[in-house]
Amino acid sequence: MILAHLLDLDGVLVRGGQPIAGSVDYVTALVAAAKPFQIFTNNSRFTPEDHAERLRAVGFPVSPEHFYTSALATARFVEMQKPGSSAYAIGDHGLVEALRRAGCRITEFAPDFVVVGDTTAYHYEQIATGAELVAKGAWFLATNPDATGPTEKGFHPACGAVAALIEKATGRQPYFVGKPNSFMMRSALDRLGVGAANTIMVGDRMDTDVVAGLESGLKTALVLTGVATVADLERFPFKPDLVIERLADLSQAIVKIDQGFSFVEASQMSSPC
Repeated sequence: MILAHLLDLDGVLVRGGQPIAGSVDYVTALVAAAKPFQIFTNNSRFTPEDHAERLRAVGFPVSPEHFYTSALATARFVEMQKPGSSAYAIGDHGLVEALRRAGCRITEFAPDFVVVGDTTAYHYEQIATGAELVAKGAWFLATNPDATGPTEKGFHPACGAVAALIEKATGRQPYFVGKPNSFMMRSALDRLGVGAANTIMVGDRMDTDVVAGLESGLKTALVLTGVATVADLERFPFKPDLVIERLADLSQAIVKIDQGFSFVEASQMSSPC
């Protein structure tokens, strides 16, 4: 039985900062029923407090505790690998704050880690410094492998692309902590206190959301309100358990999956109102 949800943010709950039809009602129902869920995002730019404030402004009844970001997962990874360590962070305040809360000292002087995250204002000097530190022996981490990120002006280079610059310059590969790494999935499940078999991952990307859920033993649902289309399914050698038009259709689909059905095609689901 599905007891908990991991909900991707962009493309599932919101698009262009605005709620996707039915998503506010779905999250409101989860909160009212005290169902465990995490809004699960590779976006490391913002703190959970920032994310919660942004979603509350457009109607979602959420709190910071409802968010699990790749920045939080990365900070947990750093804390587990070397408690009380230091890091040089290339990214926005969401990453820096997560590392500091985990007891990691931010410095450019002989850090243990170089950590690349998301920002819309990458500075060449920071990238060059990060490459120099990695070349000198700092461990190389990145919050997520996403090569591009959406902005109001279109796509821009994101964490994965900037990490590739440092990798090319140093010959050192980064360890990506965020989706589709199962470390981030297990960390979120630990926060919820639920098992993988009783949790569904809902996302809009086959190459991160669906594969991450599949490799971690979760049920998976692909929504068609973000990146993926039905035609994209043929490009991958794996399938989600459910394909639905939008998050609002998930309750009906979960009944089917709990009864033993799998891979519900989008054409079988009710159309959006």
